Amino acid sequence: MEVSFVELQGCNASLKKETVLLTGSAKGLESRGQGVPSSVSGKSNLTYEEALVSEHHAAEKAQQLPRELIAPVLHMIQYSTLSLTDLVNKIYSILQEDFFEGLELNGRKDGSVSACKILKVIIGSGNTKMYEVGWIGQDNAVTNTSVLQADDLVIRKKARASRSMLKIYIRESTSQNSPWIIHANLAKKYGIPTEPPKDLLNGQGLPKLRRGLENGTTDDVRKKLKKGEPIDDLLLRPTADDPSLSKRRPLSTDFRVPVDSVGDLLMVWDFCMTYGRILCLSPFSLSDLENAICHKESNLVLLVELHAALFHLLIKDGGGYFTFLQNKRRKFKVTLVTWAEYLCDFLEMTSKEEFSSSLSTVRRGHYGLVHTAVKLKILRELVDEAITTSAVRQNIDEKIDQQQAIAASKRELARNKKEEQKLTMEGVTEKEMSQTDAAQNVNGNANGQVVEKEGKEKKNIYANKMGEGKRHLGTEMEKQSVQSNSLGKDRYYKRYWFFRHEGRLFVESADSKEWGYYSTKEELDALIGSLNVKGIRERALKRQLDKFYNTISNALEKRTKDVTQKMLLEEAALRRSSRVQAQPRDNPSMLFLKYVNKWKEN
Repeated sequence: MEVSFVELQGCNASLKKETVLLTGSAKGLESRGQGVPSSVSGKSNLTYEEALVSEHHAAEKAQQLPRELIAPVLHMIQYSTLSLTDLVNKIYSILQEDFFEGLELNGRKDGSVSACKILKVIIGSGNTKMYEVGWIGQDNAVTNTSVLQADDLVIRKKARASRSMLKIYIRESTSQNSPWIIHANLAKKYGIPTEPPKDLLNGQGLPKLRRGLENGTTDDVRKKLKKGEPIDDLLLRPTADDPSLSKRRPLSTDFRVPVDSVGDLLMVWDFCMTYGRILCLSPFSLSDLENAICHKESNLVLLVELHAALFHLLIKDGGGYFTFLQNKRRKFKVTLVTWAEYLCDFLEMTSKEEFSSSLSTVRRGHYGLVHTAVKLKILRELVDEAITTSAVRQNIDEKIDQQQAIAASKRELARNKKEEQKLTMEGVTEKEMSQTDAAQNVNGNANGQVVEKEGKEKKNIYANKMGEGKRHLGTEMEKQSVQSNSLGKDRYYKRYWFFRHEGRLFVESADSKEWGYYSTKEELDALIGSLNVKGIRERALKRQLDKFYNTISNALEKRTKDVTQKMLLEEAALRRSSRVQAQPRDNPSMLFLKYVNKWKEN
């Protein structure tokens, strides 16, 4: 979030995720033969946008798991070596037939029936089970405890959890590598042990590794581990021959928006940067958007233009929002004066409870007083709708066509390179042999060495030209990218995001509620040096960071210079204001107040 940042953030989180970096929920690219898999729902052969919708619905379904079932289900998932289907069936069976820790039900006490919760399952002799229960009083608090037999327990309301819900919840809460391992934050929250069972560490009970070992044995697993092939990062234990790893620098977290809203901020900004031409919305920095969102003024030009651009896109598409406005007999021209009315219409159309209090605030003309997190949720909702429009789908379609053409050119370039290298090598070798023999007959070995040197220089020139062509195609493919992808995850499932227009490397927690960033080359180097390549996730993450190292480090250094320059300008403005009363808008940190939409349609 990961097909994209916005997939992750708009659907899982997130970036989900899921993730990011492009976006939200849509019907799909029906003309495409190639499908995109949904990482949470498990559905395959979906179009890009259908995958986003699938992620969104799957994440919502996973959250429907009854609260009292979460802890026992997580206990059953942790370090299980069963296949997904077998694990789902096992958990479903237990939930249907057995009493388990955390289950709320009724128990017989002193001749009456009272509400209680199973605190502990006690296994007696002959595998007989007794249950320590806590009696529930007011405010759902446990007043005292008793030990009861199964006959004294009465299920008052069966907690419902379908197989499909369990399957999605397992995907959402774990890595999909076997054995199943739940996210660290969930383990901590629900008290799930994180230490792998001893039999698992010894290689016993491990499943066959992936498809390549479908017919393997436990011995095959042990052999793979001995060969040093990557395993799940959380199963790694320090060994004597481990290389020394760098210490990772602490993350910067000085966001102005609430930390659990950073994903929404990034998702909205990245969408605007990617589809600005379609929106007729000229670029602005992430800092400008963050400052504008946190500002208490109700008619900031940047936010008005952003909302208006999204409203106009939805109106042009002729979908649900267009119909809603038609029924209200609205004019289809959003202005600085009327934009809040169109926002109220959109909030009415969504009918979401979380927006109800904000609706009355906006209607009274006080948009600036809406909580920052809610402002971002509203924008996120608008972006989710914008993704469904035909204009965005068509743009994605065109970019995919361009990417496919560039990929074909890269393959053709590689074929030509291979053939020409072969011909060049053959030609140079024959020429070297004949000219070297002739030169040796006349001038000895000296001239032969000159000819050999010339041949090597020609090969180097050719190789450089081919390399330049490959880099050019790589740059073009990056320009035509449909989405900003997550670079990968570390051992604790934290996701790493980099954006072309922002000189920071963002880090998202496994539950998408915490964010931080790195902003210097030294921090990037320390991160790369801290990754343990023996683990599956950190090996993949390091590979991506190495691949884009120059791009990321250059962006970090550029931002560092820009920040330094901005600080100098602010100091100068401060000194000037002590002599002359300067206007607030002249301060570099207030540049968002000067935003002008240069791409606005007349």
